[in-house]
Amino acid sequence: MPDAKDIDRHLVLLHGWGMNSAVWDGLAGDLPPGVVPCPIDLPGHGDRPFSPHLDDLWAWADACLEAAPERAIWLGWSLGALVAVAAAVRAPKRVEGLILMTGTPRFVRAADWMPAMLPETLDQFHAGLLADPAETLSRFLALQVRGSDDARETLRDLRRRIAERPQPDSDALSIGLDILRAEDMRGRLPDIRCPTLWIFGTHDALVPPAVAERVEILMPGAVTAIVQGAAHAPHLSHPDRTREIVRAFLTGIEGPAAEPNKGRPAP
Repeated sequence: MPDAKDIDRHLVLLHGWGMNSAVWDGLAGDLPPGVVPCPIDLPGHGDRPFSPHLDDLWAWADACLEAAPERAIWLGWSLGALVAVAAAVRAPKRVEGLILMTGTPRFVRAADWMPAMLPETLDQFHAGLLADPAETLSRFLALQVRGSDDARETLRDLRRRIAERPQPDSDALSIGLDILRAEDMRGRLPDIRCPTLWIFGTHDALVPPAVAERVEILMPGAVTAIVQGAAHAPHLSHPDRTREIVRAFLTGIEGPAAEPNKGRPAP
């Protein structure tokens, strides 16, 4: 029988709203030995078609589960993080670990959840999609990197990667915004038993790093890491530090006998 360390393990990669799987090219090329990257485009993004029945978070999670390996670690960025959380709730035996990059269980601010976007921000993006989809996507890309170190270079790199694939479907973009506005997965987090890592950026204008403190309360066994100087796309603005954090976590849960909620803390 082969040693457990010699068995390939799969890492599902889910991008954010309006993006595509090209954003993972750098990270996917520098994973620990035996970890196989499996980038999946969200419905209606990149090369993935869109269907009207894919109208909520759970449908998107099911669509990604259909495209994913039978068992894998899931890494989701932003909206992709929300989909990854839903997949872990929906099919816990198939998700052996979670890495949630600048994700949050609730994207919109509430009286009991202040570190989040104002609802008006998403309303503006909704209105912009109807008036000028291309300009709205461009504004959103700029917001991803605002305040980060080397923001201009990061934005240039992000735009280049997005342009490598087809433009996202307008209906998918609209439903994606609905998901970001409506979903609240805070009550589901205690049900997730697999090792989990949350990564935040100190300069993130969409998901403030203060979310880390609240996640640690909702998921006491989770690991949190904050990338200094990063905004909403740490894997692009600070690739070396982000890869270091991801590799340490993956190494800490290597092997099929990994204990629930026992990922190695990020260095």
